[in-house]
Amino acid sequence: MAAPHPQTWLMPRPEGLWCEPGGFFIDPARPVDRAVVTHGHGDHARPGNRAVLATPGTVAIMRARFGAAAGESLQALDYGQALRIGAVDVTLLPAGHVLGSAQVRLACQGSTVVVSGDYKRRPDPTCAPFEPAACDVFVTEATFGLPVFRHPDDRGEIARLLHSLAVFPERSHVVGVYALGKCQRIIALLRGAGYDRPIYLHGALQELCDLYRRLGVDLGALLPATASERGALMGQIVLAPPAAIADRWARRLSDPVVALASGWMRVRQRAKQRGVELPLVISDHADWDELTRTLAEVDAPEVWVTHGREEALMRAATLQGRRARALALVGFEEEGQ
Repeated sequence: MAAPHPQTWLMPRPEGLWCEPGGFFIDPARPVDRAVVTHGHGDHARPGNRAVLATPGTVAIMRARFGAAAGESLQALDYGQALRIGAVDVTLLPAGHVLGSAQVRLACQGSTVVVSGDYKRRPDPTCAPFEPAACDVFVTEATFGLPVFRHPDDRGEIARLLHSLAVFPERSHVVGVYALGKCQRIIALLRGAGYDRPIYLHGALQELCDLYRRLGVDLGALLPATASERGALMGQIVLAPPAAIADRWARRLSDPVVALASGWMRVRQRAKQRGVELPLVISDHADWDELTRTLAEVDAPEVWVTHGREEALMRAATLQGRRARALALVGFEEEGQ
């Protein structure tokens, strides 16, 4: 007898992606009894769930971000370890997005589904790299699922930042970064490029950098920007949340060069609207070529596409000889892109 199709036991609901035979939601958009969480960004990890399953890194991030509201019960599952939940075998696999990020592999009734969560394919010393996993259905994000989104080499973008610093040594360079993942990755890219001077942090970034260090990620010398005299930040790199780079906080810096690290900086109008002088196209999501390459490597006969530009990636999957459908999920925003 043929195995039941995964769409009979894995389906979208208002709360999130529901796995019926396991009795849990993946990345629920509202509090539920049982949640499997792919990573710590706020559009995937939310407070108030009763029981949470995630990697040790994501559990630590949720505790740091939400405190007691992270969940009544938090269970950590290492990469590659299978756990039986109801009638489903659940395994978490590296997604390469941020520290602790995971794909969710579900084996049930003779079928296997891999839910990618957010992922990237670029090398990143701050997190485990994405691992393609064979499956019957691959549920993929499509944040940058249009052919126009082809990210340049990360090292080239960092070289542009360092070149600007050399050309304008009297100006602070304030770089907008998301607190989780992007901040630590930019630091790692700078260190990899040979930049060994202290990097200054907005106060909102300090806690998660401290957490990364406790979890074994070396970030080098970091200093608080808020405690530094204005003149001390001349010719220095300052990292701050995107919301801070255009407000009063940034104006206290020394004639700052305003930069923003995001895949969306490929869209010039977005950079212009945010007053960004130095757009850095550095993303924690796969670009178009990486998305289509991932479909080929995973080689699932069926692909479900979610939270992004579904139509183009569905077409690409169809041209590869795969069945494709859009999976309507709500509640996913731009954090960490």
